[in-house]
Amino acid sequence: MDMITIFAVAFGLAMDAFAVSITSGTRIKRPKINNALKIAIFFGLFQAGMLLIGWLAGYSLKDFITGSDHWIAFGLLSLVGCKMIYESVKTEPSKKETNPLNVYVLLILSVATSIDALAVGVGFAFLKVLIVVSIIVVGAVTFLLSFLGFFAGNRFGHLFKNKIEIVGGLILIVIGIKILVEHLV
Repeated sequence: MDMITIFAVAFGLAMDAFAVSITSGTRIKRPKINNALKIAIFFGLFQAGMLLIGWLAGYSLKDFITGSDHWIAFGLLSLVGCKMIYESVKTEPSKKETNPLNVYVLLILSVATSIDALAVGVGFAFLKVLIVVSIIVVGAVTFLLSFLGFFAGNRFGHLFKNKIEIVGGLILIVIGIKILVEHLV
């Protein structure tokens, strides 16, 4: 997998965290760099960690599934992409106000936004991908987008709504199709 594709996957995976960071930014009256760093570190580390866990799980199954690995990668990326699109359209905004800087809330949000990375990590195990590079890129892109998303949410959060997750879902579906086509042609 080339670097452009790895960055595209990272961007697609980071959209959940970016959207949550925007929402978090809308809830904080006086945003500080420390607030943005806290959110970005949680999201970046969890996204990278879940990618690694998924890759390790998939790698242990690699010998059993080698003949259909491209279908599995396509299926997982498409499933995650469709799930992101569905949730962005269906989910209603929470009426309960929570503190996005609370450690327990951040843990829950970090796990929730990185489940997709777990599934993608499983798919990566069946592809020729530099996993260490992928983990670093996914973690760094998620960190950066979460950091920027926090401040963007504070200023412009009302404009974004759920459109960010739709874009991320579409990116993952397109990458899944690309992987499938490359292996079938």
